[in-house]
Amino acid sequence: MASLVLTGDTSGQVTLAAPAVAGTSTITLQAATATMSVNTLATAVASTSGTSIDFTGLPSWVKKITVMLSGVSLSGAGLPIIQIGSGSVETTGYVSYAGYVAASSGATTATTYFLIRAGGSVSADVVYGIATIALVGSNIWVYSFSGGMNSAGNYGLVGGGTKTTSGTLDRVRITSTNGTDTFDAGTVNILYEG
Repeated sequence: MASLVLTGDTSGQVTLAAPAVAGTSTITLQAATATMSVNTLATAVASTSGTSIDFTGLPSWVKKITVMLSGVSLSGAGLPIIQIGSGSVETTGYVSYAGYVAASSGATTATTYFLIRAGGSVSADVVYGIATIALVGSNIWVYSFSGGMNSAGNYGLVGGGTKTTSGTLDRVRITSTNGTDTFDAGTVNILYEG
């Protein structure tokens, strides 16, 4: 087997074009071979209008999705949530838990979405944090969230859960528990990787 050696400067980028055929790409590292991990940052979306934000068309090789929320706020009393799906957003089969830490703490469970936070909500709530959705295998995804919220008080937010999708995951939705509140502040984006 022939070897390809690339050398270059200490910064910059090298692009290799693979043939347009089905298969996998591998990258050889020092003393090891691994499947190449591709990290893709989607286009950030201003969470200042609409009742949901969808990221669709995710490639079939995705094994981990990071959802980033910066100053996200809703117009009413709904809680921000995350849903995933294969072909369409799935609204059943979730196991989700979330809690908050403040002078008094609370917890919430859900079966129709991944919770970002627990407890009641007011339109002044502003959420910052990162949710990770990672493939365990056989369309089983595990979810975790950590972040904070500024409202009438300051809160630490935590959450976790799991969901088995009906097929290969290809979308992520950020919306609210009631589905009718509109986003009125902040920015949302995702990073997905193989």
